[in-house]
Amino acid sequence: MAEPASIQRPRWDVLAAVGAGGALGSLARYGLSVALPHSRGQFALSTFVTNISGCLLIGVLMALLTAAADPHRLLRPFLGVGILGGYTTFSTYATDTLDLVTNGRPFTGLAYAFGTVVAALVAVYAGHEITRAVKK
Repeated sequence: MAEPASIQRPRWDVLAAVGAGGALGSLARYGLSVALPHSRGQFALSTFVTNISGCLLIGVLMALLTAAADPHRLLRPFLGVGILGGYTTFSTYATDTLDLVTNGRPFTGLAYAFGTVVAALVAVYAGHEITRAVKK
């Protein structure tokens, strides 16, 4: 009996690429958190820098992959989902925001929450557009 079209078998090479990239991205994020530590209730500069730089690099990556004639099929899973997915962190961003708000810095927490989203969107756009302009 044939499998329904909606069920796909796992692609072990893709899973390995995502896993290897995720391990590297997570290590880079940890290294940045060690280089830029913060105490509870302080602005989480390392998380902010991680997420904004990750968004910038995602914009660059997408510009490069969409401009490439025939990119290797494992590039996006390894670099985008793996490395940059492991590098950026929504959960730490949310935890850092909650930490600021519940430790007597609600305005800083809200500024951090909204500022990160705005800066991330600007970074993705800038990374994409700058890369496209340079590639021309």
